[in-house]
Amino acid sequence: MSVEVSGTAMSKNALIVWGGWDGHQPEEVAEVFRAALSADGFSVEVSDTLDSFRDESALMKMDLIVPIWTMGKIDIEPLTSVCNAVAGGVGLAGCHGGMCDAFRDSPEWQFMTGGQWVAHPGNDLAQYVVNIKLNSHPIVEGIGDFNVASEQYYMHVDPAVKVLATTRFPTADGPHVPNGSVDMPVVWTKLYGKGRVFYSSIGHTPTDVRAEPHLTILRRGCAWAAR
Repeated sequence: MSVEVSGTAMSKNALIVWGGWDGHQPEEVAEVFRAALSADGFSVEVSDTLDSFRDESALMKMDLIVPIWTMGKIDIEPLTSVCNAVAGGVGLAGCHGGMCDAFRDSPEWQFMTGGQWVAHPGNDLAQYVVNIKLNSHPIVEGIGDFNVASEQYYMHVDPAVKVLATTRFPTADGPHVPNGSVDMPVVWTKLYGKGRVFYSSIGHTPTDVRAEPHLTILRRGCAWAAR
């Protein structure tokens, strides 16, 4: 286990917890988030263990939790603690598989985050457009549609989420093609109890995470989730 803290004493508090499948380079993605949050005035704690979710009273002192943990399993105690913290008002924000392909056997995690990855036709060679829903939210204000060349996430999505951006399927062949065109949510917000939840499905690599305008969307989303 390792824990790192950066930031100032008067800033908002954020906890980044990284791990899980190495293919998503979680440590490197955690550093992208740490640098961005620190630049935005957060005091950031970075951990590489799910044990950081066990202390509910410590979680309740956070303003923001950023999970970066693709797949893996989470025990009932840390799951209950983090869900209770978010329901109690702590913000939750993340991207790609690090948030919405974590803990596939945990329906409560999926209920809290608002969606679950199920496929990425074309894998990391997909080229697609992210369509911003104009006037949908300050998180995407002033940002136009943009292109992405990376994994295009096909999601199962909570119908209660507020969709801020979508992408059109299909762009690559697969069993979904006979269903015709669908607009899949890419960026959304939702509420879980008193907590604000923000998610972007972009972010297969650290480069994808930090690419603009995606990084601006992430930074705004984290600030929104942290109130």
